Amino acid sequence: MTNRGMTKQDDPTPEKFDLRSLDVAAEKRAELLRLFPECATEGGKIDFERLKGALGEQIDGGRERYGLTWPGKAACFQAIQRPSLATLRPKVGESVEFDATQNLIIEGDNLEVLKLLQKSYMGKVKMIYIDPPYNTGNDFIYPDNYTESLQTYLEYTGQVDGEGRKLSTNTEADGRFHSKWLNMMYPRLYLARNLLREDGVIFISIDDHEVENLRRLCGEIFGEEGLLGCVTWQKKYAPANDTVDFSATHDYVAVYARSRKVSDLGEFVATLNREPRTEAMNAAYSNPDGDSRGAWKAGDYTCNKTSEERPNLYYPIIHPRTKQEVWPKKTAVWRYSQEAHARHVAEARVWWGADGDNRVPAFKRFLTEVGGVVAQTVWLWKEVGHTDEARKELASLLSDGGDSVFDTPKPVSLIAKMLALATHAEDDIILDFFAGSGTTAHAVLEQNHKDGGNRKFILVQLPEPTNRTDYPTIADITKERVRRVIKNLNDADKGQLRSANDPKPDRGFRVFQLAPSNFKPWDGDQAKDPAGLQRQLFSHVEHVLPDRTEQDLLFEILLKDGFELTTPVETFEVRGFRVHSVANGELLLCLQDKLTHELIRDLAERRPSRVVFLDRGFRGNDQLKANAAKLFASKAGENFKKFKTV
Repeated sequence: MTNRGMTKQDDPTPEKFDLRSLDVAAEKRAELLRLFPECATEGGKIDFERLKGALGEQIDGGRERYGLTWPGKAACFQAIQRPSLATLRPKVGESVEFDATQNLIIEGDNLEVLKLLQKSYMGKVKMIYIDPPYNTGNDFIYPDNYTESLQTYLEYTGQVDGEGRKLSTNTEADGRFHSKWLNMMYPRLYLARNLLREDGVIFISIDDHEVENLRRLCGEIFGEEGLLGCVTWQKKYAPANDTVDFSATHDYVAVYARSRKVSDLGEFVATLNREPRTEAMNAAYSNPDGDSRGAWKAGDYTCNKTSEERPNLYYPIIHPRTKQEVWPKKTAVWRYSQEAHARHVAEARVWWGADGDNRVPAFKRFLTEVGGVVAQTVWLWKEVGHTDEARKELASLLSDGGDSVFDTPKPVSLIAKMLALATHAEDDIILDFFAGSGTTAHAVLEQNHKDGGNRKFILVQLPEPTNRTDYPTIADITKERVRRVIKNLNDADKGQLRSANDPKPDRGFRVFQLAPSNFKPWDGDQAKDPAGLQRQLFSHVEHVLPDRTEQDLLFEILLKDGFELTTPVETFEVRGFRVHSVANGELLLCLQDKLTHELIRDLAERRPSRVVFLDRGFRGNDQLKANAAKLFASKAGENFKKFKTV
C-alpha cells in the first residue's frame, strides 16, 4: 500500500497523543483567524491593528478605559492559557454503580479540573451553580501561584513528599484582600463559561463582601447583557441580636446567561422557565360574559408611551355602542396597532364593560393563554429554605449525634428552585465546582425522583481537611452525603412497580481524583548536555508511571481525546489482547505490549475512525507502526481521523 496522491491532511502517519488539556488561547486564536484571515501575520499570529480595522473600530491611542482591573489580573490570563498536564484517576471503590451511572464527583483543585474538562464538556453544560468562598475574612482561598497549581495541590493533599503546604485564609489585613479573591475567581469563571451550552445559565451565591466585584467580574466574562438578574435570598428567618449594626438576613444569587444572542425566531437563546401559577393567581380570572373560551381577565388597552413617541399608536377607535370615535390620551396611547386592534375586534377580544359603556376598552386575556409566571428576584425563606434548615438537612443525613459536619451548606429547596428555572427533565448536565457538602447533587437526585427526569451532575471539590476522624476532608462529606441520598431514594422506591418502558433512574456516581499524568512528561528544563539528554531518554524508555493501571490510562486518553468521562466503553479480547471499544467502536484502544500484525489487521476490519496504541507496544518496530497507520486509513476510508500513539 502507498499513500500516493494523499494530501498532508490525509497522511496516516502516526502522531503522538497530546497529553495536554485544551489550549484555550490557541483555540480562540484559530477561530479569530478563521473569521478574519486578513488579520494573519506571516507567522500565523494576529495583527490586532488590522483586526480593529476589520471590525470598523477606530484605533484609540488613549490610555484611559472603563473596566475592572486589579493586581494579578495578567497572571489570571496566563493561568487560563497554560494547559494542564494532569489527569483524573477513576476510584471505582468509592463510586456507586460505576459502570452504569452518568454522574461524576471529582476530587481535586477546581482550576485544574476545569481545564481538564474543556475538551470533553465544552458547550455541554446546561446549568452551573457555585457557592464560592465569600471572602469574609476567614474563608479558605485557593492558591494563586498558578505556576505550581498541580504541585501545590499534591503537596497540600499529601500526595507527594515534603512538608505539605498550608493554604491559608484571606484576611482583611492582607493588602491584596480583594485582589486575591478576584485572582481566584476570574480564571475559574472564564473556563466555566466555555463549558456552558449556548442556552446555559450560571447561578452564583455571594454576600455583601464581594457582590459588587462579582458582578463586575461576570460583566467582563459574560457581558453586561448576560445578567438575567441578581436575586436576594432571605437566608435567615430571625434576626441575630448579637450584631452591632444590622442583622444580615440575606445573601445574593447572581444569575448570568452564557449567551444573550437572539435566535432566528427573534427569541433569546438563554431564558428561564416560567414558574407554576398558584390558585390565587388563577382566581383573578373569571367569565362574566360566558365566553366559550373560558375564564379571562381584562388587560390595559393603553401603554405609557406618548403620541410623539408612538404616533402610529395614536388613532381613533369606534365605540361599538355609541359609534363615536374614542381617542387615547396623548400621554398614554393605545398598546396595539390598528391592524392588531382590527384583529382583536374580529376575535371578540375587546371588552367595553358589562354594560358596554366603558370610556376605553380592555383586552380579554384568557387563562389558557397566560402560561406560567416569571420568576421574581426576591426569594423568601418560606419558599426556598434557610441556612438553619440546610444544616439540619445535612445533620440528619450524616451525623449520629446531631453535631454539624459542615458550617455553610445551602438548602436543597434553594437549588431545586434553580433547577426548575434553568433545566428540563431531559439529559441536562448540572455542574458545581465548589461542591461543598454536595447539596447540588442532592437536589438533582430528588428533582429527578419527583418528575422522572434524567438530569446529570458533575461535582468538583477540593479535599480540604476537616480535622474530623469520620470525614477527614470536605470531599469525604460530599461523597458520603450523596451515597446516603441515593440509599434513601432507593429505599423509598422499594416495592414500587416499574414498567418495562420505564428506565431505571440513574442513582450513582463515578469518583475521579486529580493526579499527575499517567505518562512521564518530557522535561524541557533538564540539562541539555549529552549526559542530561541521555538521562531523560533512559527515563522515557518506560514512560508510564509504575503505579498506574490500564484503567487509569484509558480514562486519561478518553478525557484528552474529547470523550466524556461517562462514555460507554466495551472491553473484549482479540487474539489474546485486551481491546477497549469507545462510543460503539468510534475509538479503539489497545494498551498492551508486543502488538502483532494479525491483531492490527483484525482491528482494522472494524473500521474505527480513531485508534490509540501505547508506543512501547510496537517495541521500536517503526515499519509495523507505519503499516498499521496505512492499514487503518485504507480500511476506514473517509471515516478515518487519527492514528495515535502515547
